[in-house]
Amino acid sequence: MFRDRQEAGQKLAAELATLDLRDPVVLALPRGGVPVAAEVAKVL
Repeated sequence: MFRDRQEAGQKLAAELATLDLRDPVVLALPRGGVPVAAEVAKVL
């Protein structure tokens, strides 16, 4: 799996970056989702 939520977010962000999304919006849910979403938002 993943070392931590930060690593999970980085891997998810790498996959999403290939989609060439226009003006994406990243939403995060508390209780673990914020660190993942933060990594995704950095990339997108």
